[in-house]
Amino acid sequence: MYEPIRSKSVHSTMAGTSHDFPHRTREEELDIQLAGHLAALLAVTDELRAAAPTADLDAAAERLAEQVTRLRGGHAPARASVTTTGREPNAQALHRRAHTLAGRALVVAASRADTAAAILAAERMDAHTAALRPRELASR
Repeated sequence: MYEPIRSKSVHSTMAGTSHDFPHRTREEELDIQLAGHLAALLAVTDELRAAAPTADLDAAAERLAEQVTRLRGGHAPARASVTTTGREPNAQALHRRAHTLAGRALVVAASRADTAAAILAAERMDAHTAALRPRELASR
């Protein structure tokens, strides 16, 4: 009824090729993901610092940079100087973006059980929520 296969399949399998490309553990992947979210949050924090510098944002930027450096194995994140602004930033939009990034970082930090990063992300979410609240109440 069926003709037997007489030649080798053109489709390859992954069996026996595990050494052909590098593999990362789940922890390593989560570290990379968390470092990315925190680095993005740091970039938005630096933009906010350029728009309206505060001691809270300065301290947050330093703590974020420390966490990114830790997660990247000692490699410090690239940062823009506070004085380089090409346009007038919308502080409300920046706070919303920072809140979203902090939420993403919190989810990843919780999944990898990184208490320090989770606490920092939660604190940043609270700070950006508080920064948005007076503007949202005034617009109602």
